[in-house]
Amino acid sequence: MNHLALLPRRRGRPPRDASVPRQDTRELLVRTGVAVLTEKGYSAVGIDEILRIAQVPKGSFYHYFDSKEAFGQVLIDAYASYFAHKLDRWFLGVPVPPLQRLRHFIEDAKAGMARHGFRRGCLVGNLGQEMGTLPESFRVQLQMVFRDWQSRTAGCLAEAQQAGEIPPQLDCSALAQFFWIGWEGAVLRAKLERSPEALDVYAQGFFALLSPGP
Repeated sequence: MNHLALLPRRRGRPPRDASVPRQDTRELLVRTGVAVLTEKGYSAVGIDEILRIAQVPKGSFYHYFDSKEAFGQVLIDAYASYFAHKLDRWFLGVPVPPLQRLRHFIEDAKAGMARHGFRRGCLVGNLGQEMGTLPESFRVQLQMVFRDWQSRTAGCLAEAQQAGEIPPQLDCSALAQFFWIGWEGAVLRAKLERSPEALDVYAQGFFALLSPGP
């Protein structure tokens, strides 16, 4: 999943300020786009709003991106890469039990939402909810992102299973899929209510499912 090799075709005028490196302007647009879309979604945001926040002229946008759809594809890739690194940071090579790694990820995600007043959710989750009105090119891209996150989470759960934290009969891939389906719903609810309660309720229920029992 990498549209960066195809996008964007260079056209339009470069940034007005020659002292600002062009790649920095492109990265500024991507960072701004990710931040805005995690809060408002794709359909509700126009290019002009992103340009106003980033303080970048419209000609510079079209120098880097052919269209809003092309920009959206790059934003999905950028967010997917950022989040994959976040998951690896919590799940891999850390000297704590595997289930505790997952708990730490949840707490970090909760703290991140709280830092922004629960106004921002998950860019991939936001776009998934809008899919009925989005470019069709986003569909497979978003599905692949979720599958990647599920795979990384399944690896952590498999380690927990090997450590005896999870009963051996449980399917770690199915559990990881279940986690992300439920987690995205909890993030939506937390954003709606401007509260961490939904995240806590979901986490408590998920870990209860993993308990080996008496």
